Order: sequence, then C-alpha cells, then structure tokens
Amino acid sequence: MTNLLHPEPLQRAALAGHERLADLAPQHPGRGDATPEIPGLRKLIRESWQRSARFKANPDNVAARLAFDWDELDDYRRQHPLAAIMPVINKLLVQPSHDSGLLVAVGDEVGRLLWVDGDPTLQRRAEGMMFVPGADWSEASVGTSAPGTALALGRGIQIAGAEHYQRAVHPWSCTAVPFHDPDSGALLGVVDITGTDTAVAPHTLSLVEATVAAAQAQLRVERLQHAAELARKAVRRRPTASGSRQAPGAKEGSLYRNSLQLLGRDQALLSLAGRTVSLSARHSEILALLSTHPEGLSAEELGSLLYPGEGSTITLRAEMVRLRKILHELSPEAVPGSRPYRLPLDLVPDTGQVLSCLQRGAHRIALEIYRGEVLPRSEAPGIVDLRNRVSSLLREAVLTDGSAESLLKFAALPEARDDVGIRRAALRLLPPRSPKRAAVVADLERLEAELRA
Repeated sequence: MTNLLHPEPLQRAALAGHERLADLAPQHPGRGDATPEIPGLRKLIRESWQRSARFKANPDNVAARLAFDWDELDDYRRQHPLAAIMPVINKLLVQPSHDSGLLVAVGDEVGRLLWVDGDPTLQRRAEGMMFVPGADWSEASVGTSAPGTALALGRGIQIAGAEHYQRAVHPWSCTAVPFHDPDSGALLGVVDITGTDTAVAPHTLSLVEATVAAAQAQLRVERLQHAAELARKAVRRRPTASGSRQAPGAKEGSLYRNSLQLLGRDQALLSLAGRTVSLSARHSEILALLSTHPEGLSAEELGSLLYPGEGSTITLRAEMVRLRKILHELSPEAVPGSRPYRLPLDLVPDTGQVLSCLQRGAHRIALEIYRGEVLPRSEAPGIVDLRNRVSSLLREAVLTDGSAESLLKFAALPEARDDVGIRRAALRLLPPRSPKRAAVVADLERLEAELRA
C-alpha cells in the first residue's frame, strides 16, 4: 500500500491539477475521461477524480449532505454490525486522538459516517464541512476522500490536502481502511483518521490497519463465544414434545445474528452459526414463510402458501427432509420442528427489518435495506403476498413522507420502472433548476407514449 512520505509535494501537484482542470471544465474538475496527465499527481487520485466527476460530485460544495436525521442515525447505529467493535476503536484510536489533534470516524459500507470522535477543537472545525455523524462521505457525494475512496478501491488509502476533490476539504488530510466481516468477507464499513499532515504520516496507515485487524479478531472471538453460549443454552433447554420454542437464537442488536436475505434475490442467502450459504429456490421460499410465521404452520397451511393450486403435503415433506439436512450441517439447533413446522430459533429476514423500519416511520432506512422485490421469480402464493405487502407499504411510505431523493431512489428499482405516480411526486419536489428533472420528465414522456401505443 502507498504511504505518503512527503505530502507537501503531492498537495502541490494536486493544487496544480485543480488549476489545470478548472481551465478545462470550470464547473466540474476532472469531468469524464478528459482529465489531463499532471506531473506528480498520483494515478489513483486522477482515477478517483474521474469517478467523482461521473458521479456529478460538485467540487465547490462547502459541506457534505446529511443522510440521516438523529433518530434514524441512532436507530441505524444500534443495529449496525460495527457497533460491536467500537470499544476496540475507542481504546486504540479514539482515546489517543484527543491529545494528538486528530479525528476518528467510522462509516458504513456506503460511506455514511456513523461515529466521529477525537480532538474537540478539530471536531468543531470539521462541522463546517459536515464531517459529522450521519453525513455522506462517499465518492458519489463528496468526491475523493479517504473514507469514500477506500471503499471504492477496497483497500487502505491516504489522501493529502488538495488531493481531495472538494476544495473546502483541502486543509485536511486523512487515512482510511475498509472493514470486512471476519467470517463472510462482506464489506461492513470503513475506519478513518482525519486531521492535518500527521493524519497521513507513514505510520498512520499501519496504525489504522492494525486497529482494523484487532477489531476483526475481537469480533470473531465474541461471535464464537456467543455461539458457544447458544449451544449451552440449547443443551439445557431442549425443545419439548409439543414443539415449543426452547432454544432461542440471537436477539435484535446482538453480536451474532441469524439472518435471511430475500430482497432482490431469486435464491435466499442464509447466515447461521457464522456461515453463509445460498439456498435453493424452494428452500428459500420455505424459510421465508417460516421466518414470517414464528408461531408455526401446519403441513397443510405451509403447503397452501408454498404451492399454487392444491399443494402436495408429500412433496412438502420431501423438501423438508432435504432442508433439515442442510440446516443440521450448519447448526443442529436450527432444524425446524414439525406439527407444526416451526423454527426453533429467531431468524431475522431482511423483509422483517424493512417492515419494522416502516412501522417506526424510518422510511429512509427501510429504503436503504430494500434491495428489490422478495424472491422476484417465486410464484408461491405466500411469497407473492409478502412481496406485494413489503413493496406496497414501502411505496406508500415514500409517497407520503419521502424527499425527492427517496422518490428517485425508489423509482430506480426494477419494480418501479413504469411507476408514473412516483415520478410525478418526485417532479413536484425537485427544485425548478435541478438537473435531475430532465431524466424524470423523459421517463414520464416515455410512459405516456407507451400508454398511447
């Protein structure tokens, strides 16, 4: 990885770059692929500026935008996997930063800052550019910065002064390292140090990398301890003959969550006992239905939700035998009971997270979680009902309380391709001179033409 041994020459090269780019594209430095070769400008900075320009990030914005209000942010942080590693971050980075003139930030996987702490004087200065919890510091929002660019590249990076895309950030330098799930490898977020030149000292990148590694190791240890505790509880509290739920799984907000990803996928992803597997389409449907009916379903009830027309309980029982075998390999405590069919532990589907957010009025968080329709190719009656309920409730919430940005985000979903109501609502909220209006008007004209045809 590249360390910034001498940030001053790099900053001078970047300043020269901004001047040359301003001559070529006064409104958007680095627009498209027309960025000229600039002596001393690092290739990764040039490429990041080009991405920033394609995202239409504005280099003259003085502050990042807020992605969450405080209530939404607090709720989101409590549920985020990185909440579990904050004690390690606080001990290794935050506490030392109070005396070293630095800020420590932890963001999610799309670049939104969740925690910002450190030197109090620096915190007050950083508020001027909205380097605060809840702000969006992705490349799409603010252009080149350590948090956003580290996420874009998938590796640690240091950004010195004028290498930042936004001119308001030129007095600052920063180092950031992505945080990956120690078990699945999934990107969970980013850890950042921001300040003056000391923030890009050669040892700073190594310090952040070591902290991330320590936090990943701690997260893995705590998950193993939690799994062992669940196993001990399962031995002490075995299911009774009546099939009552005696072996609980991980609860909301715990370090270790059993989850089921259904949104925007034809085959669900099941995360259980520290492992993630892709399920067949039929097993995806069965677990989706059982996870949304924690009280259990009889064979006849589950068959009617699973098979169009008259369901076959014989076919269902054969599928359940295969599913039980898969679940037993992951965790014996996860094998469903029968009479009725019921999961013996809590399995959190992403559909449940969306519905829970909508019930609390947190439609923006629901929209972030929502990745598309529930098992879109499934024709199982129970899945079709769940799909329609989640999609329609989200659409209603966005129409009722959503900003123009939320409406446009919903409009980009495949299911909303022909949604005239969403686009008309967005058009009413967009400012008269917004560059986004043209695309919305074009979509409406297309839909009207298709209706006339």
